[in-house]
Amino acid sequence: MAKKKNAFYAQSGGVTAVINASACGVIETARKHSDVIGKVYAGRNGIIGALTEELIDTSKESDAAIAALRSTPSGAFGSCRFKLKSLEANRREYERLIEVFKAHNIGYFFYNGGGDSADTCYKVSQLSEAMGYPIQAIHVPKTVDNDLPITDCCPGFGSVAKYIAVSTLEASYDVRSMAKTSTKIFVVEVMGRHAGWIAAAGGLVADQGIPVVILFPEIEFDQKKFLAAVDAKVKEHGYCTIVVSEGCHYPDGKFLAEQGTRDAFGHAQLGGAAPVVANMIKDALGHKFHWAVADYLQRAARHIASKTDVKQAYELGKKAVELAVKGHNSVMPTIVRLSDTPYKYKLGYAELKDVANVEKFMPRDFISKDGYGITNKCRNYLSGLIQGEDYPKYEGGLPVYVTMKNATVAKKLPEFKL
Repeated sequence: MAKKKNAFYAQSGGVTAVINASACGVIETARKHSDVIGKVYAGRNGIIGALTEELIDTSKESDAAIAALRSTPSGAFGSCRFKLKSLEANRREYERLIEVFKAHNIGYFFYNGGGDSADTCYKVSQLSEAMGYPIQAIHVPKTVDNDLPITDCCPGFGSVAKYIAVSTLEASYDVRSMAKTSTKIFVVEVMGRHAGWIAAAGGLVADQGIPVVILFPEIEFDQKKFLAAVDAKVKEHGYCTIVVSEGCHYPDGKFLAEQGTRDAFGHAQLGGAAPVVANMIKDALGHKFHWAVADYLQRAARHIASKTDVKQAYELGKKAVELAVKGHNSVMPTIVRLSDTPYKYKLGYAELKDVANVEKFMPRDFISKDGYGITNKCRNYLSGLIQGEDYPKYEGGLPVYVTMKNATVAKKLPEFKL
């Protein structure tokens, strides 16, 4: 291979309000290292773009367009839910990756995603030994679930936490004003399959006197105890807000929201915990309710993104390239917390072997003794991550977001069927 190698960047899994900020960090930093990094190709729809040889040439995008990624939500190059199996189980896909990388002189692989993406990146990093082709694979962390280990937090989470905290606060004010003669219960369902980090953000409103009950995946659901907690809140305050994680489950492991279907990664397809909980309260306590599912709104809300989150997302994209240029392989840049108040941090990195297939759950001492709220320790952890506003530019009353040209390079290899 030539000394100067091209880079491949891909986005994976559910996108966020700030994943494009990481893309911006990767591409802008790679352009500054043009002595060792040639072009940056982005995979159309994630790793699938590598397998199908649909490589977007980011050099066709202006500096201004790349800079605008920093304030644009979702995945500018397309994402996917596609998990590479082991080398032994599906050698064909790995051989195809090598063929594509060889054909386009790609020596750097930046994979921007969560836990499953870390696993994929780790597998690709092993290609050098197993298949004799040098690839420096760097995982760029991203997940609203905030469940990657070692790093203090994950880009995408701070903005979701801010959105949920603000939305819970505003909706609670609404319910409070109507509770005397109308709605007494508001239920909001948030993301979080196994970890309750997002749900915990709803607990921040308790500081303003809002009666809130949180249902965490880490705490087994006890219907009798839950109804008693809600009843007590309504009797004291006249109303109650419930924040329920989609991963809330019964003692036997069954999700409140389980639909009986599974996604591409084999995970149970969730959605519908809010109406289950709301109707449970109506049947037992008779209170009128409203419910909402935050769904894509929580992870797409760039208009109210955390400034801290945007900054970290960009910095980790930048750090990923710097690690690669220094010769690192099979690593993930991390955030290392230095203090809670004021929130201070530095950047570090972790070995992917210690990250892949490891989930970080809410510590028990972050959850109140009754299991329905957050502790001061959790509040101190969360508060720094939602600090600051980073509003996008507005025109005509709407945010201005960028759309990439996404021009692909000419294919050099035969068609590959997934």
